[in-house]
Amino acid sequence: MKKLDHEYQCAINLVIDLIGGKWKVLILWNLNGETKRFSELLRAMPSVTRKVLAQQLRELEEHGLVTRKIYEAAPPKVEYSTTAMGKKLQRTLNEMCLWGDEYAEEHQIEMKECWTGNEAASE
Repeated sequence: MKKLDHEYQCAINLVIDLIGGKWKVLILWNLNGETKRFSELLRAMPSVTRKVLAQQLRELEEHGLVTRKIYEAAPPKVEYSTTAMGKKLQRTLNEMCLWGDEYAEEHQIEMKECWTGNEAASE
């Protein structure tokens, strides 16, 4: 697990430790105020492995950005959702998506339909 430092030079360094890397932002983007099962997240991010997704979800949970709810059933059912603190990132993630669209347009980069299936970027 990614352990946080006890002191940071700047808040952005803390943010990078919390949500940096290839998958955490995409996990948060896919949850976007919704509750999803592990398999739904896997389908939404076809390039991530089960092992990496599980690790990233554990770290997001450990840092208080995602909750995991386990239902006693056969087979076990586990659902993930963002916490109140995790939900606070959604506006920022939406702005990042809009910024990416603007950057792509200015640099003639073709954008395909958002593969996350999330409609928040177009609002």
